[in-house]
Amino acid sequence: MVQTAEELLKLQPVVMKQLQTIFDKKRLGHAYIFEGGKGSGTEAIMHFFVQLMFCEEPRKNVPCETCRNCQRIKSGNHPNFHQIYPDGQFIKVAAIEALLHEMNKTGLEAGRKVYVVHEADRLNPQSANKLLKFLEEPEGIVTAIFITDNINAMLSTIRSRCQHIKFQGISKDAMIKELVAEGITVSMAATVSMVTNDLEEAFSLSKDDEFAQARKTVLKLVEATFTNVHESMLSVHEDWLPLFKEKEQMELALDLLLFAFRDIVAIKANPEAVCTYPDWLSYWKKVALQTTYARLSTQLQAILQARQQLQRNMNRTLMMEQLMLNLQEGKSFV
Repeated sequence: MVQTAEELLKLQPVVMKQLQTIFDKKRLGHAYIFEGGKGSGTEAIMHFFVQLMFCEEPRKNVPCETCRNCQRIKSGNHPNFHQIYPDGQFIKVAAIEALLHEMNKTGLEAGRKVYVVHEADRLNPQSANKLLKFLEEPEGIVTAIFITDNINAMLSTIRSRCQHIKFQGISKDAMIKELVAEGITVSMAATVSMVTNDLEEAFSLSKDDEFAQARKTVLKLVEATFTNVHESMLSVHEDWLPLFKEKEQMELALDLLLFAFRDIVAIKANPEAVCTYPDWLSYWKKVALQTTYARLSTQLQAILQARQQLQRNMNRTLMMEQLMLNLQEGKSFV
């Protein structure tokens, strides 16, 4: 999990600067919506922002990490900081009532109170309306943070009363780092990061045996393509067509094939280039020396045209046979 201010700044530079400016200018609002997909850092940056608001000795708009308040926020024991989560499909009225009871306790410490609503798009109308009055007329200095991956799914009555903080999707480098930290190999992490920018989906694909087999089959075909047309045709009929029976499977396979040829182009231009298949780097370097940019360009175009023909429901066996001929010869088909 990303924790340091430096890492968070790299992950979400615009959001971090926006929040630090708000704090620096003493313009803390009463309610924010943090909108971002999984892996975009919404949770980590929320904790950073909350800690910054409570910190006794912030330095250059970064919490000190050592004061009593910082320690209590990190341990989840600060009496003025509360979080609520969905219970089942929705955030229920009982959860909002419990939150309001805690926020209105006379025993709370003086100063700012902060509450965070996780997966705020799952507030049902009843729970949202229960919270609305407190959102509009809080007791004392209160800041609310609503976290969601889809602001449009939130009730308009809540949205209209909050400042929208939009998080960007996770970068390829950040996704690979997150996946590797979870035990995924660098090679698989690099491949899935090209297929999706959703961290949860990327992790699922990384563990999926069918995706691993698809990756292996595509790379086997690439190798056959640079051998001879007989080997490539054999690979298509024995491996490719039996495995990729559905249209969606074929689409993914052609994308993976395209990424492989893009790797070769990238390595030909720069031997230190970042690849979709880093475990095949030595082979890419070998192939790159034996081919030309012109041929690679034509091969890339052939794969793209095959992708278009798939969308037009061309016979897949014929489509793949034509593609192999064109990849082998380096000639585009019409």
